[in-house]
Amino acid sequence: MKVLLLLLLSPLQGVGASGHREEDFCFCGDRNQTQNSSVIYEHGPATITIENTAQALIIKRPFLPNRRNSYYKYSLPPALGRYRFCLYWFKANRTLRLVYGKQSFLLGGDLSSSITRGKESQKTERTSTPIFNVSCISNGGKNTSLDSASEYFFPASPESMPVWEQDVEEQLTALDSLIAQPPAPAAGATEQQMLRRKLGELEKTLAKVELEGQNQTFGKATVQATVLRVQPTWAPRHLAFASQREEGGEVHGFAVDLPSSLFVTAKEREEVVEHRVLLMDISSQTMFQDENSSHVLGDKVIGISLVDTVVANLSDPVVLTFFHDQLPRNVTPLCVFWQEDTTAGSGSWDSYGCATATGGSQTDCRCNHLTYFAVLMVSSPEIAYIHRDYLSIITYIGCLISALASICTIVFLYFRSKQRDQITSMHIHMNLLGAIFLLDVTFLISEHLASSSNEAVCRAGGLFLHFSLLSCLTWMGIEGYNLYRLVIEVFNAYHDHFLLKLCLVGWGLPFFCVMLIFLASWTNYGPFSIPVYESVGGKSTNATICWITSPLIHNVVNLGLFSVVFLFNSVMLGAMIREILRQNKKGHKLKHVLALFGLSILLGIPWVLVFFSFTSGVFRLVSLYIFTIINSLQGFLIFLWYWTMVLQARKSPDSQSSSDSVKLQPNSSQSHLG
Repeated sequence: MKVLLLLLLSPLQGVGASGHREEDFCFCGDRNQTQNSSVIYEHGPATITIENTAQALIIKRPFLPNRRNSYYKYSLPPALGRYRFCLYWFKANRTLRLVYGKQSFLLGGDLSSSITRGKESQKTERTSTPIFNVSCISNGGKNTSLDSASEYFFPASPESMPVWEQDVEEQLTALDSLIAQPPAPAAGATEQQMLRRKLGELEKTLAKVELEGQNQTFGKATVQATVLRVQPTWAPRHLAFASQREEGGEVHGFAVDLPSSLFVTAKEREEVVEHRVLLMDISSQTMFQDENSSHVLGDKVIGISLVDTVVANLSDPVVLTFFHDQLPRNVTPLCVFWQEDTTAGSGSWDSYGCATATGGSQTDCRCNHLTYFAVLMVSSPEIAYIHRDYLSIITYIGCLISALASICTIVFLYFRSKQRDQITSMHIHMNLLGAIFLLDVTFLISEHLASSSNEAVCRAGGLFLHFSLLSCLTWMGIEGYNLYRLVIEVFNAYHDHFLLKLCLVGWGLPFFCVMLIFLASWTNYGPFSIPVYESVGGKSTNATICWITSPLIHNVVNLGLFSVVFLFNSVMLGAMIREILRQNKKGHKLKHVLALFGLSILLGIPWVLVFFSFTSGVFRLVSLYIFTIINSLQGFLIFLWYWTMVLQARKSPDSQSSSDSVKLQPNSSQSHLG
């Protein structure tokens, strides 16, 4: 009676205990506290159990295996009376919070407060008492009233079942085994999609695994996962983490610095008792292959996520630092993230929202969102994209001018050969100019053919472009042979059908080579994509032309033939220089310089600059500009040289100079061999 009167006269304590939101489960009720009592939090089956006695309010849920022999004890307010209490379950963080009157308890939050069973002197007798005005809310449903009772039992749903450390290790082992398996033929994107789905399931398991401490790392093989628990505060601080794994590849380790703004954003969700950060350390690119087969530095992919939170457009960037070996000079690192294409079941690497800073043996990635990150190895970085644009413009304009000049020179030589009987060298020049014209025209239309949907047309265009290049190189070699006959041979013997034989070699040899390559495999010609990376924004595009699809054929046939032609023509040019020095007379130096310049163009000597493209730095850039200008304008330069020599011959002051001039011109009387 005394207790009843006390309850009627005193106000209900803790009426504010029902003001929490965002919980996955809520149990509220009134408890009559008739004596000093406490809260007991201990291990129970895979459920949440609430039991009320006069001596204690007992709450049970599953514990980690190594903590099941312990329990927690919290003292309740000493004042007697009726108290309103609420128990909140947060599935994302696997935490229970009890609000009792004006007090709040994070159950099991402090491991040091746990008590090992057997240390109590004696077992306390407990008297069951009912709980009044009971209500329950589960998974955001309606508030359900329950009858008064002393014990309540709430079975767990499958998704709320506790997850232990061994569950995570089993998933990691299974995922490592799948990654280690050799890829099945024609599996491709389907296998990658399956692996990424398994990775997503692992992330869900890590989000609710029971942890023994603040941080815990799982796995030691290909995939290693670390879970970081961060307690929310009014003034969040940045979180730093460094990889503890011993790395033996290109990447020696990594470090992560998460800004405080990340946790300020997440803190806006009420009643989040902890933030859980997942770090996925993956030493294989198997799950993240794009259509371009992009190469990732050290096959290292790092995933960073905040459980149950989508993080994007951070005011302060997330800093991810990769420690690695010194990178080659022809490679530039680019920080990228994995962009999943849910409709196609594939994905690609993108650099939007990420900035790259490289210094020696480390690369810093500063990104404004959280996902899977890596460092993409970008080739051909030493030429800025603006120089590539300039070189392309020079090439297109030069080829157009060269093609027109070649036609004009061919027409001029054709009519001039009818007026004179020295026609062999003229016809050789005409054939070389014809090859240059074909090379210029086919190169100009090659990119347009590649953009067409007809693959057969592109294969034909690639074959014809290769034929034009080989013809151009062959006729350069024939020019060198013709120079040999003029300078080295003392007696110019007559050869029957000499010009016809030269044409069979100049056009027949290239035709035989391209047909042999085509018959070996018709796929040797077709669209050939060249990745072009821009330093601004980190975007990449593919420049596609119709060309040889096999790099091996290109290196062996094209570079091999050019090397042979260049060596032979260099010897012939050296012989010509010796002849000029032998005949050197005052007043003819300019004429001799012009003759040598024209001969070097005819013999293709400037083409040797292509080998300097394998160098690096400023020297490589300068050599590429010189190569592009001279060789794209080769037909035009031959046109200028020929007309200059003609004008020089007409201005000869005496017969001796005329004799010297004639001997150095390609249509000289000594070239009458056909």
